[in-house]
Amino acid sequence: MMGILVSLIIGAIAGWLGGKIMNKGMGLLICIIVGVIGGFLGSWVFGHLGISSDGSFWGQLLVGTLGSVLFLFILSLFRRK
Repeated sequence: MMGILVSLIIGAIAGWLGGKIMNKGMGLLICIIVGVIGGFLGSWVFGHLGISSDGSFWGQLLVGTLGSVLFLFILSLFRRK
């Protein structure tokens, strides 16, 4: 149970940071969703590049934040203008 809570906290922070970097205003729930998806995406991308986080809070936060930025960038490509 504690692992899920920590993952949600890291996801929320990573999603918030990704939103700030990409200049997106999002609520807490959207930050959590973006952060969790970004964590999966970041882990997948970094895994294919042969780079892994050390499993620490800061490593997971970095991967989640970079994944969130990538996820928000991909979403922006499909957004109508």
